Amino acid sequence: MVAEKKNFKHNDLDTLRSRVIVERDRVTSTASTDFPHNYPGQNLAWDFEKFKEMFKLKINRLSKTEMEFDMIGVDAAVANAFRRILIAEVPTMAVSNVFIMNNTSIVVDEVLAHRLGLVPILADPTRFDFKQKDETPTDLNTIVFKLQAACRHNPNASPDETDPLKKYIHANVYSGDMKWVPQGDQTEKFQECPIKPVFDDIVVTKLRPGQEVDIEIHCEKGIGQDHAKWSPVATASYRLMPEILINGEIIGEAAVRFQKCFPEGVVDVVEENGVKKAVVVNPRKDTVSREVLRHAEFENKVKLTRVRDHFIFKIESVGSVEPQDLFIQAVVALMEKCATVKRALQATLQSE
Repeated sequence: MVAEKKNFKHNDLDTLRSRVIVERDRVTSTASTDFPHNYPGQNLAWDFEKFKEMFKLKINRLSKTEMEFDMIGVDAAVANAFRRILIAEVPTMAVSNVFIMNNTSIVVDEVLAHRLGLVPILADPTRFDFKQKDETPTDLNTIVFKLQAACRHNPNASPDETDPLKKYIHANVYSGDMKWVPQGDQTEKFQECPIKPVFDDIVVTKLRPGQEVDIEIHCEKGIGQDHAKWSPVATASYRLMPEILINGEIIGEAAVRFQKCFPEGVVDVVEENGVKKAVVVNPRKDTVSREVLRHAEFENKVKLTRVRDHFIFKIESVGSVEPQDLFIQAVVALMEKCATVKRALQATLQSE
């Protein structure tokens, strides 16, 4: 957010309510104060119509594994609820049981099982049921993989070859060597998108001639709250939109020095009537390092804030579910939580 003002204060009511204030040695006005009876003469009760008018969601970048979007008009508690749900409560399919028939590799069984557990699985979790502790594996709750590999000398390799990947066959065992074994009608159900590891090039273990692995792998549906292997995201994070307010004009060589106080692309230096002038062009790139506040020449000329209800949200999927689908599932999960609380309140009121 860009702003240029001739005069500004750190303690005016609108700033305290809507901005987090970044000063040289501290950050103030960090807590939200927009709640009823906090400010005399102002009705700050939550209003659904006002929320619909103010709320905005804008997608800035979207790929198969990453999404960055702006969420505007919500409290930090709501943004953080989405972050926590994405990390811990959106289900995926992950390795739950590893049956090792033979493992003569250098990696011991426990470590090998752990490495397999962290391989992300490309499978739609909505088409599987949660497997209960007393349930047996079925095609409705379990995915089965086989991992069988044996290392041997490559007959076509040069006698002087030193690269193990060329000297041996199956010197490395990769996640791509995990072969899906369909159960029941899974072949028909997943005909359009066969189940497999998200990435084929994750090194699981290394072998040398005479060594082999023979493993059966079972995958189940779960959530990150139970184990990190079920978390669908590498990370889900947000930050507040930076705001840079300039008091008056910063011109001449001072404009160049002012520009160097920020990351590239935040501030531009333009010429007006032959005079250099600093202009804020893209504050969202700012890391809010506060470097500019260290310089005495810019004292009282610049103010750094963050917009309290403008969140720059980033989702990085591990690849099993696309990021836009993850966010929709997080919204559904939050709605279900709200419905649960609503039913509990209604039951309490009826009992009274």
